Amino acid sequence: MKFEIKSPYKTSPGQAQAIEKIVSGFAKFDKQTLLGITGSGKTFVMANVIQKMQRPTLIIAHNKTLAAQLYTELKELFPQNRVEYFISYYDYYQPESYMPATDTYIEKDSAVNEQIEKMRLHAVSSLVSRNDTIVVASISCIYGIGNPEDFNSMSVVLREGAKISRQGLLHSLIEIQYERNSQALESGRFRVRGDSVDVIPAYESNIIRVEIEEDRIKSIKEIDHLSGELISKIDSVTIYPARQYVVPPEKQHAALEKIREELIQQLPKLPMLEAQRLEKKVKYDLEMIKEMGYCSGIENYSRHFDGRREGEPPYVLLDYFPKDFLLIIDESHQTVPQSRAMYNGDYMRKKNLIDFGFRLPSAFDNRPLKFEEFEAKMGTTLFVSATPAEYELGKSGQEIELITRPTGLLDPVVEVKPIEGQMRYLMEQAKETIAKNNRVLITTLTKKMAEDLTDFLAKEGFKVRYLHSEIESMQRIELIRQLRAREFDILVGINLLREGLDIPEVGTIFILDADKEGFLRDTRSLIQTIGRAARNVDGKVILFADKMTHSIEEAVRITEERRAVQMEYNKKYKITPKTIIKKIEAKKSSMKGIKHLGKSDIQKELATMDAEMKKFAETLQFEKAIEMRDRIEEMKKLVERREK
Repeated sequence: MKFEIKSPYKTSPGQAQAIEKIVSGFAKFDKQTLLGITGSGKTFVMANVIQKMQRPTLIIAHNKTLAAQLYTELKELFPQNRVEYFISYYDYYQPESYMPATDTYIEKDSAVNEQIEKMRLHAVSSLVSRNDTIVVASISCIYGIGNPEDFNSMSVVLREGAKISRQGLLHSLIEIQYERNSQALESGRFRVRGDSVDVIPAYESNIIRVEIEEDRIKSIKEIDHLSGELISKIDSVTIYPARQYVVPPEKQHAALEKIREELIQQLPKLPMLEAQRLEKKVKYDLEMIKEMGYCSGIENYSRHFDGRREGEPPYVLLDYFPKDFLLIIDESHQTVPQSRAMYNGDYMRKKNLIDFGFRLPSAFDNRPLKFEEFEAKMGTTLFVSATPAEYELGKSGQEIELITRPTGLLDPVVEVKPIEGQMRYLMEQAKETIAKNNRVLITTLTKKMAEDLTDFLAKEGFKVRYLHSEIESMQRIELIRQLRAREFDILVGINLLREGLDIPEVGTIFILDADKEGFLRDTRSLIQTIGRAARNVDGKVILFADKMTHSIEEAVRITEERRAVQMEYNKKYKITPKTIIKKIEAKKSSMKGIKHLGKSDIQKELATMDAEMKKFAETLQFEKAIEMRDRIEEMKKLVERREK
């Protein structure tokens, strides 16, 4: 199936020129840069480039929030094609590590988000089965994935009339990590009922029912997993593995022998205690793999299972794409440096584990790519950024500017105000903004400042929340939705507010400590932050500073120059600026956490929950009462921690 955009919007003159330059440019250059300002419709331009080039596409972002936004927008633009989401499936992740100074070993600990894990598997299954696939991924999660050839070769292909015994089908499903469970049929599980085998692919929700008669497939049906009703009869289906890392049996035997050989070679190199520790660990893992086909931390042996030589790069998500794929690196000035930094941090953590007998040296080869290895896999690449760095510009054959907006919106007015009296001024301006039905963003330098400011504004009567790295990814998406829906008016954050947040309702942005020169307050960061207010006709940005740093001066100069170009463009095409109108998604997930609330709001929530708990108890709904009591206790502990 071909990529086809479904949208009521047409490309603006500025967008059309950029698209044409990019597509024609790839006939001459393998790398280009799109300098696209906020609100210029960069995502729409990306979509049109994909449609014109008709290539499977990987879009990499530097954080989950931006990746989620891109995924949502592209899924709307390409409803008939596969648009997939590939981010870390951990809500919480503590990597295995050892600290020699304190002799502290920390086991790997994690909380897996099953929905995201399913989406990752769906992405991989789409890549190996269809060419019209777009995958949106965060840069940190493209690693730790198995050999694409193994993933594809181990898939179970079922066709009506094909010869296969029931036992043979069950054996095939177990080999690709599906679990048999007759009680609760969920994704990644199967059950047997007479001559029928029901299986839910690990990346889907509906049941595939395979009816076997005399060792042949009589029929294949798709069944609604909730109602049990027939959705459709199908001629064939391919069931892909339940895990991203699977190994064929013939490779598994050879790999186990290599692991044993490496263990024998490594033991004499270690002191007695470390050698005993390593021998016990590896033998346990070998036994688990032999019996179960899997063990905790199996990825640390990936070099042996993949048949790679020492030092060879591991398989990554990019390897699942064909050679002629299109790579788009969004916010490249952030994403590229993040890719550079990942290898060294992983190496130092692994070195301690290997030196002190917790892992074999082959664990080094379960790693992020070195930057030169990542570069080698780039191919046809489009860097996208409002503030591209020297790397992108140096590697690109050409730079395409997109500094006008289809809506005619101008870059926001920028004001610099003194720090003295900033809270009074901030609250006055915030009230004016809220009165216009607009929202407010406030950026701080630290998490503590974000939390304290949220508490202060909540006491002053504002509806306010904060957002930083401790807020889980799904909660971040829901917080942004709530802000847009005006369930609250002010969002306080750190650099998470800088890039990729598409909130057209934002009328005013306040940047605290704007003159504290550094990563979060350099020219590039200030321009990115200013851009968050460029989707609203009332857009305004207020920088609180006692001195005009070089970064502030440059950010103001560039913003004013762009405003001049945008006004000329509007005049030429007779465009009247209009605030972007964007659909607000319906609520999709409950907000389990309360970290984002101010203290006074938490007290109000506690009172409400206490009343609900008593009501549940009075109506004999004791399970709900106990659950509410536990939530109340968690909230009280949070308040205590924040007060310390």
